[in-house]
Amino acid sequence: MKARRTRYEIYWEMLTFCKSPKTFTNIVNRCDLNSKIGQEYIGFLKEKGFLSTIENEGKSLFVATSRANDYIAMFTRMYKELFDNSPEFRL
Repeated sequence: MKARRTRYEIYWEMLTFCKSPKTFTNIVNRCDLNSKIGQEYIGFLKEKGFLSTIENEGKSLFVATSRANDYIAMFTRMYKELFDNSPEFRL
């Protein structure tokens, strides 16, 4: 049985996935979250400046900011130090 993901792994997955603009539904489906938890995580990442919202053809899309790149790189380095491999996310 695979261990549960930490909130930091989920943040990493969301930010990695949102390198190109994604809808809310895309994010929660891809990151395997329910909508309530997805809203909380996206709200937190937006509040911290890691995600921004853009409008495209009447849809709200979320995209990782340049600040998110720092988190992605830092988390990846830490994960490699702890577990001797890179975090996995099937893009």
